Parts: sequence; structure tokens; C-alpha cells
Amino acid sequence: MSTLKFNQWLNPDNTENYKCRAWVNFNGTGTVAIRAAGNVSSVTDNGVGDYTVNFTNAMPDLNYSTVGNSWYSGVSSSAFATGAPPVSTSSKQVTTQNIGATASIDVNHCTIAFFR
Repeated sequence: MSTLKFNQWLNPDNTENYKCRAWVNFNGTGTVAIRAAGNVSSVTDNGVGDYTVNFTNAMPDLNYSTVGNSWYSGVSSSAFATGAPPVSTSSKQVTTQNIGATASIDVNHCTIAFFR
């Protein structure tokens, strides 16, 4: 039986292994506070609904995918959207917006995962 290591690219059957390389759950209102995280050193507050997630260990390249979800109590709907370039191996800028108003909004619950 083979052992799969975190940075190993192939499964024992030689198929490519896609994995979550970083994730974070944070409160984005007031002073940003990380509730729990993996391979995330900090979250920077750049302004209303604009955050930068900083990785503890860099991504292997720029070809990673970002997925997330966010919500704010008192607002019926908010959405998560990834930020615009530049893309970096050491961090990723993300934004949160109110679905109905297209305006950026600080959220009290944001979860993001990064896959490669």
C-alpha cells in the first residue's frame, strides 16, 4: 500500500491528486478575526468587502482555484466573489458583495478554500 503525502502530485494509481491547499473561516466585520484556518497565516482588511488571504506556505503555481461563501446577518443575501488580478502564489485578494445591490459589503461570516 502506498502512502499519499501532501505535496505528492499523483495518487498510487498514477492519477492526478487534486487537494485543498488552504482554507479559512473568518469574521470580516470590524477587526478581521480568523475563526479557523489551514495554511492561512492572516487575512488583511483592505476596505469594505475587500480582503487579502495570506498563505503560510505558497501555492505551487498560479493555477489554483478559489471557492467561497459568505453571509451577513441583517442582510438577506450576500455573495462571495474572487478578486481581480494580480494573482499571487503567496496571497489572494477576495471581495464580498450584496447580491441585490452589487455593492461591496463587510460580512460577519466568510469561508474560502483554495484548490490545486
